[in-house]
Amino acid sequence: MPSGRALANLITSEISMDTGLIIELGPGTGVFTHALIERGIDQKNIALIENDAAFVTRLQHRFGHAHTFCIDASRLHEVKFFDGAHAGAVVSGLPMLSMSPRKMIAILDGAFTKMRPEGSFYQFTYGPRCPIPRTLLDRLGLKAMRVGRILVNVPPATVYRIVRRKPRPAASGERIGV
Repeated sequence: MPSGRALANLITSEISMDTGLIIELGPGTGVFTHALIERGIDQKNIALIENDAAFVTRLQHRFGHAHTFCIDASRLHEVKFFDGAHAGAVVSGLPMLSMSPRKMIAILDGAFTKMRPEGSFYQFTYGPRCPIPRTLLDRLGLKAMRVGRILVNVPPATVYRIVRRKPRPAASGERIGV
């Protein structure tokens, strides 16, 4: 079932023209893509990563100026976006709860290599907590923060912002890199 408009508005709520380039994973029917465009993001500044060829055809027709790639999101590292420029955010419509830890790592690692250091990865879930297990977040040096919950979506959904952890400053007298 496609995501609802309220969820699309929430998952894109922190994104503006100032965010810069956007990568969208699993856009499906384009509900989140449409919300990004409504927020002022130019289609040419959006890369759509979709694995289903039928959806890719629809997306290319509907969002003709966006960069659309028919590829599994776990292979992000293989694709060059925006002439090598880094994105400001990734918006994910992927069903992370149904993925193996290995696939989640490949997706997150690929996404964060395509983003600026301060970039944010937005993920929604129908589950009761962040769909990326804490152990994987720790392993990748990431942290998740809840953006909000939409009860009017069917089913209700929660959006998380995942970002890089800031390096811990050295304690007084502690030697770094030893």
